Amino acid sequence: MLNVRARGPIGIIVNPLVNLLARTGLTPNALTIAGAVGTVAGAALIARGQLFWGVITTTVFVLFDMLDGRLARAQGTSGPWGALLDSTLDRLSDAVIFAALVIWFGRRSPHEEPWIAALALFCLLAGALVSYVKARAEGLGLSCNVGFAERAERLIIVLVGTGLAGLGVRYILAAALWFLAAASVITIGQRLAAVRRQVVALEPR
Repeated sequence: MLNVRARGPIGIIVNPLVNLLARTGLTPNALTIAGAVGTVAGAALIARGQLFWGVITTTVFVLFDMLDGRLARAQGTSGPWGALLDSTLDRLSDAVIFAALVIWFGRRSPHEEPWIAALALFCLLAGALVSYVKARAEGLGLSCNVGFAERAERLIIVLVGTGLAGLGVRYILAAALWFLAAASVITIGQRLAAVRRQVVALEPR
């Protein structure tokens, strides 16, 4: 839901940048790919234990996701291929961030809370299900705009938690992942329930 609420304030900040990019000839797809490549690079830093700088790098390139769609509209080049590429690379970006945490905590001593790696893996899988349920419902012509743990919220929670952990704040990443795991499960349930209600309403009586 943050995407909808923040759209106006964010637009005030990014629209001038989008207008500038539109005049450079940079394509939205190139921006999408650059964002994904940069996110992978940031995740690689996280996987090596450089949590803070990995988050800084990842955040910069995740912000490209705010620009590619706006740039496509500004250039009049919006289309199904760009939308598919954007959604596909969004899933990749989400996955590599959590995979980096799995790798980092999996490599550490078994006495240093290895369960965090398992928790990060659960968040990766749950986040994928959150996105899948919505995409599948919309593919069936149903609405599924419910739940707290959408992509923007998931990224904010995991990146803030990881960045603060990189600065030495104890337990913050574990707390962030526990919260995100619970929020993702609740969101999946909310979305399945919302779709079920619509299906029941459409059934002949």
